[in-house]
Amino acid sequence: MSRINLLNKDTFNKIAAGEVVERPFSVVKELLENSIDANSKNIIVEIEEGGQKFIKITDDGDGIHPEDIEKAFLPHATSKISKIEDLFLLNTMGFRGEALASIASVSKVLLKSKIDGLQFGSEVYIEGGNIQQIKEIGLNTGTIIEVRDLFYNVPARLKFLKSSSREASLISDIVHRLSLAHSNISFRLINNGKVVLNTFGSNKLEDTIRTVYGKQIANNIINFEIYKDIISVYGYVGNAEIARGSRNNQSIFVNKRYIKNKSITVAVENAFKSFLTINKFPFFIVFIDIFPEYVDVNVHPTKTEIKFRDDRLIFSTVFNAVHGAIRNSLINSFSIEETSFNKENSKFNQLEKLKVEKVQFPIDLKCSSESYKKEENDYKKNILVNNTTCNEIKEDSIISYTNNSSVVKGENYYNIEGKLPKELNDGELKTKEPSIELQPKFPTLNIIGQFNNTYILSECLNELYIIDQHAAHEKVLFEKYMNDIKNQEVISQILLSPVIIELFPEDFIYYVENKEIFKNAGFTIEVFGDNTISIREVPFLMGKPEINNLLLDLIDNIKNMGSGKTSEIKYDSIAKIACKSAVKAHDKLSLNEMETLIKKLRYINDPFTCPHGRPTIIKITLNELEKRFKRIQ
Repeated sequence: MSRINLLNKDTFNKIAAGEVVERPFSVVKELLENSIDANSKNIIVEIEEGGQKFIKITDDGDGIHPEDIEKAFLPHATSKISKIEDLFLLNTMGFRGEALASIASVSKVLLKSKIDGLQFGSEVYIEGGNIQQIKEIGLNTGTIIEVRDLFYNVPARLKFLKSSSREASLISDIVHRLSLAHSNISFRLINNGKVVLNTFGSNKLEDTIRTVYGKQIANNIINFEIYKDIISVYGYVGNAEIARGSRNNQSIFVNKRYIKNKSITVAVENAFKSFLTINKFPFFIVFIDIFPEYVDVNVHPTKTEIKFRDDRLIFSTVFNAVHGAIRNSLINSFSIEETSFNKENSKFNQLEKLKVEKVQFPIDLKCSSESYKKEENDYKKNILVNNTTCNEIKEDSIISYTNNSSVVKGENYYNIEGKLPKELNDGELKTKEPSIELQPKFPTLNIIGQFNNTYILSECLNELYIIDQHAAHEKVLFEKYMNDIKNQEVISQILLSPVIIELFPEDFIYYVENKEIFKNAGFTIEVFGDNTISIREVPFLMGKPEINNLLLDLIDNIKNMGSGKTSEIKYDSIAKIACKSAVKAHDKLSLNEMETLIKKLRYINDPFTCPHGRPTIIKITLNELEKRFKRIQ
């Protein structure tokens, strides 16, 4: 039988160091955070051989008091907190007091420091956790710390280090990210005598991004910000031009602390989901400022993971901020100058105004045909109205116009299968009552024709627009399905026989906690026993789904996203349905069908990309065309 032993101080410190000091980049991170907490304005990082041989950090911060310089290397010695309650009031990077003690136990450390107001500074030299020398020295205000021969007394740890170049790249990465979080501080990184990073401390994040990532990325980023009572979210996201096949260019900071958080990453990527093609990950830098009492930073040895009191609030705030910024950026890229539009096409603009007014015209579906005629004639006397009652007018329709005449036939936009109709019902006018807030996202287009029975060619002023008919119709249907779910208008279908599913205990708990999500999604589910459910109704828009897989997918998405929004959780399923229901490439469309599709596309929320991230519409300026034909240089 083994007896219990107390570990000696040396063994204990080396074991503890394994949690904090994983590799050279861990040393650099901990020391940089100390310099940042010391209110430094200039920090210089020097490394040799990937940091394993030599690391030096020089700052101009507050320094360490001479009486505390020996105490600083004791375990759990810190100036950041004094009691456990202080953990929920933290505004500093460090707080545990483990870093210096852990680093000193596995390396040779020389620390020099001086505080303002004293004539001399202090120097301490430590090997393997044992103090060798302390003395007074002349020094500028601030701190210099040198770490040599890392893991010299723990050879087993040396075997797990990567090559010098790989370790150097990890150090470079953490310096880059900390410089983004603290653009008011000038960072300089020197690797084997060569300067690889030099930020200017201008307190402008855009300048730091340009320095760290280069001109191309700096020119393709979009600013976003959103502020609430307890949380602020702001930063930059990149457009599709700088999306990459990995997540290397993604940074999350909570109260300026660099962290890794799956939920926030998913929130940003979901906001990009309809704007980026598959297998691409967006560039983003997300800053979250939140009251310290709403987060717990003491959950991971390296402090790169934290816990939020309300994950769903964080998810939804980040999602809304990023999605809104991308959407507005795309709308602005397709907008035109109103003054030039009025000047060059006054008649065209009058027709455009009429179209917007007619689409937004409120209709009382319970009124008589005579009162409907009166309201319509007051708006435009020459619009044809048939003698049917307003109750016969279908909502999923829209008034159609051409550039040649303001009086045309209406067309029902969706048939039973959700596809564009092939014929119009002559003489019948059908109108829709859309939201008054609907605004067109791009100007009215004059249709030229259909190319390869796949692309709709249109023009406006001196610009050529090419619309992918499948992608465009897919996005229109997608937003219609999404709105049905948000408005709780989902139609359910009763199963001939209930489906019994036995869930894992964890999955069952997620179902119980999120019953309303499944109810809003169109499911009727009853608990059938321990960890077992009985499904009696499923959403009709899902067609004939594999119910087991669909339900488990929804539960997995709830785990990953934590947003509690049915429409977001069902995104992939809705996208597949819209894709199958939309018109296909090589389907020949009539002029009226093309006009109706484009009009519908103009008024949806995000008309410029399909649910899978492919563009629905491309704009080519006259200047671009003339350059291609060598008419201009």
